[in-house]
Amino acid sequence: MFSSVKSQPVPTVEENIPYLVTFGKNADQSWGDDDFCQTFFFVVPKSTTIPFYLRIFDPDVGGAIDEVRGIFDTKVKFSVYGGKECFSNKDARQTNPIGNYKSGNLLFSKTFGVSSKYDEKWYTFGPFNPSEGEYVKKFDGYLFKIIAEGVEGNDGNLYQYFFSTKSNKNIALEGGNAFTYEYTFRLSDKAKHISHIYPFVDDKVLSIKIHIFDWDNEGYVRVVSNSKKGEKCQLSGEGHWTVNEFNIVDEEKNSTFDVQFIKPSINPIKNNNGVLYITNQYNEFLPFYTSPIGGIPKYRYNINVIKH
Repeated sequence: MFSSVKSQPVPTVEENIPYLVTFGKNADQSWGDDDFCQTFFFVVPKSTTIPFYLRIFDPDVGGAIDEVRGIFDTKVKFSVYGGKECFSNKDARQTNPIGNYKSGNLLFSKTFGVSSKYDEKWYTFGPFNPSEGEYVKKFDGYLFKIIAEGVEGNDGNLYQYFFSTKSNKNIALEGGNAFTYEYTFRLSDKAKHISHIYPFVDDKVLSIKIHIFDWDNEGYVRVVSNSKKGEKCQLSGEGHWTVNEFNIVDEEKNSTFDVQFIKPSINPIKNNNGVLYITNQYNEFLPFYTSPIGGIPKYRYNINVIKH
C-alpha cells in the first residue's frame, strides 16, 4: 500500500498547512481546538531494518510562532507509543481522548513549557527500532503513535513533525507515511490561500459526513474527487460544528479525496484554527494520510456520474 510513498513533514508540502495546533487544557474551545489533544500514527514498512526518529519543530510554548492568550503559561506533553494495541485498540482510533487512547507501550515522553530553547528549532525523539511498534497486516508495517496533549494553560502550541532516519536532520524514511483521524490545524493568514486534507475512501464506503469545527464562517470549503469537481460544504461558526454529507459513487472508492480550505480574497482572518474529521455510513472514522494514497485526486471530466 505504501511502497511508492516517502514519508514527509507533517503537515506536508502538498497539504499547504502551516502548523498543527494544540491548546492548553484551560483554553476556550472557540479558539479552535475541541479537545486539546491530537494523535498521529506513523507507519514503518516491515522491510525497514534501520532505526528512525520522530522530530518536532518548535515544541515549546512561546516565541514568534505560538498563539498567546494573555501571557504564555502553557505546557504541552508529547508522548510516543508502540507495542501491542498501540493502534489496534479501538480507543486509540477515536477522535476524543477518552478510554484507553494511550494504549500500547510508552516509549518516550517529554513536556514542553514556556522556553526559548527550542523556539523555531527541532527536538528529536528516538532512536526507535521498527519492531518496537505494533505490526498491523493491513499496512504491512509497524505502527507508532504520538500524542500531543495540552496539560496546562490556555495558549496555542503550533508545531510540525518529521519522521526521519537521522537525529540531526530531516531525511525521509522510504515507504513511510503518517495519518490521523482528526486534524486540528492552523490556516494561513494569507488571502486566497488553499490548504488541503486528504481522506482515504475504501471500497466499503457508501457515504461520508464531513465534520468541521470552529471555522469562523471564513472563506469556503470544497470537496474534490475523481467525480466531484468542487462541491461546497456548509461552514461552521465560532465554537460550533457543522456536518456535510456526500454520497460516494463507485469511481470514488479506493481513492483519496481532497478537502480544500480556501481563504477569502478580502479581509482574511488571522490566527484561524479549526478541526476536521470524517465518518462513513457506519460512523467509522476515515484516516487522513499526509502523503495521499494514490496521489492527489483530480476531477475526471470523462466520468459519467450516476446519482443515487
